Amino acid sequence: MRSQLLLLLGSLVLLTTGCATNTATKGATYPDMYVEKPVAILVVPAINHSTAADAPILYESTVNEPLSNAGFYVLPIEVTNRFLRNEGFTDGQSLAGIPPQKFAEPFGADAVLYVTIDKWDTNYYVIGGNVVVGASFQLKSCKTGSTLWSYQDEIPVDTSGDSGGGLVGMIIATAISTGLQDYVPVARNVNLMTLQSIPYGKYHNQHDKDQAARINAGKVPAN
Repeated sequence: MRSQLLLLLGSLVLLTTGCATNTATKGATYPDMYVEKPVAILVVPAINHSTAADAPILYESTVNEPLSNAGFYVLPIEVTNRFLRNEGFTDGQSLAGIPPQKFAEPFGADAVLYVTIDKWDTNYYVIGGNVVVGASFQLKSCKTGSTLWSYQDEIPVDTSGDSGGGLVGMIIATAISTGLQDYVPVARNVNLMTLQSIPYGKYHNQHDKDQAARINAGKVPAN
């Protein structure tokens, strides 16, 4: 009994330690954000590695609001996308090799937000369903080309149906709910959760005061 208790306590310590390693402060994780203090952000088209063809459009249509609420000026996405298309850049992959410094002069941007969508999976099963979105975000400086902020994670969004028709009714409701899910709220939730870790910009009342704020820093995207 004593050995089992010690084993259980050891497992709890390891679990607590593992969770703690994913948390840090904004100042310690993203120090360059507080040095450069970017104001104007250019959002370029996302690179889509998922099976959902509409994923980049859903991302673009929902990222402006949380970025603005975080205190940044977001260059008009529709206008900048039109300019990029006229220059021959039709998707995010075609921009992958362009240094972020190249966007400073034509757009007046301080930083460029690059996003890669790795997963957008819809699942349903006997008693529930979900959409799993996996993406990596990188905010790169238009001055130095360095990464100022980054985040990578997989976020499950529950889409379980609600039915009073017993097990069969629950299965049908789950399939309908997951299959016809309005993906705009899904994309909005993913952007809101991801951007919680970004240091506040110039137009937020906590700008330059949030270095001690603790965050879930996520994983580190590959460059």
